Amino acid sequence: MKSFLRFGLTAIAVTLFFNAFTVTETNAQVVIQNILNRMDTHNKALTSLQTSVRRDIYNSQVRENDRSEGLAKYLPQKGKNALVRIDWLKPVEESLAVVNKQFILYRPRLKQAIIGSIDSAASNGKGANNALAFINMSKAQLKANYSIKYIAQENVEGGIPTWHLELTPKKAQNYKTADLWVDGDGMPIQARVTENNNDSTTIFLSNIEKNKTLNASVFQINPPKGTKIVKG
Repeated sequence: MKSFLRFGLTAIAVTLFFNAFTVTETNAQVVIQNILNRMDTHNKALTSLQTSVRRDIYNSQVRENDRSEGLAKYLPQKGKNALVRIDWLKPVEESLAVVNKQFILYRPRLKQAIIGSIDSAASNGKGANNALAFINMSKAQLKANYSIKYIAQENVEGGIPTWHLELTPKKAQNYKTADLWVDGDGMPIQARVTENNNDSTTIFLSNIEKNKTLNASVFQINPPKGTKIVKG
């Protein structure tokens, strides 16, 4: 259950050139504002997202990393919460859908489906952030909820150039920081959430397709007869 809630953003991987910035304390805020403006513009233009997704969950106590790979779909809705579906393919098959803040996690191997509210699950301290949530955040929301620090210009996997931002929640959460790697389009291409115990979840998105037609029906998961339903 915890691993589901920590799968946390998601993002667009495109190769773009970046202007070279030499960042000092005096101009760091200018750079941050530029990045947030790009993110806001991209957020407003994004109508759908399909992508390969990789999740790495790091356990700081035993220093081990668990990796999952799959496919994700994301559909913003005006005046409503975005629709999200992730079909994990490796190491085990699981399907997750989030509709109107209600989730269903179907585990065919266990013949089990966990259902519940994203809000109540998060408030119980079982997880931190969905990386895809950062895609849906406006500039105003990011500035209102986080202290934002510019780290550096960095290349992520595949040599894709990004800006690295560190977000510290202004209000106490069950995680201490969220790092975003934002591409030149203003899209978080990689996100890492670090919990208070130093465990972390990193999401990396690739093979991106955006603004293609997605039918809302693909976000519905209907487990077969005989599936055990568990309240999450």
